[in-house]
Amino acid sequence: MESTKYDYEGLEEGGTKIAGPAIGFELFILGDSEKKVAEVPDTRGSLLSPAGVMTVQTKEDHTLGNLMRSQLLKDPRVKFAGYKVPHPLFSKIELRIQTDGEIEPRAALIQACRQLVTDLGTVSREFTKEYELRKMAGEGANGTTGGQQ
Repeated sequence: MESTKYDYEGLEEGGTKIAGPAIGFELFILGDSEKKVAEVPDTRGSLLSPAGVMTVQTKEDHTLGNLMRSQLLKDPRVKFAGYKVPHPLFSKIELRIQTDGEIEPRAALIQACRQLVTDLGTVSREFTKEYELRKMAGEGANGTTGGQQ
């Protein structure tokens, strides 16, 4: 089976022409001049509620954007958390966070990320435990060992 090569001549991002959508490792490996996370001033903040920030995550998509948004909204001090993918051909998300001023948006994001790492570690351990238990139960029921049938 032949792989398809895409050609998007003339499509530009940041003044640089691209030859096509990112493939394979290009989806998650940062280039020499790329930063993983950049903080951008939030221009939507008002004088009454200036505690807002927008971050841009490079080489990320809806998976991480939705996880972080959901986790941020669990914190009662976070008034708003939302993300968008500016263009479907570029792996980049923009996450906007606004807090009540009791906590800085950056601190809220760091707490949310730490909690996500903890939660995902728990999911991984529980999944592995269940998988191993079912594997052992399946071997015992079949009367086989080593997973051979």
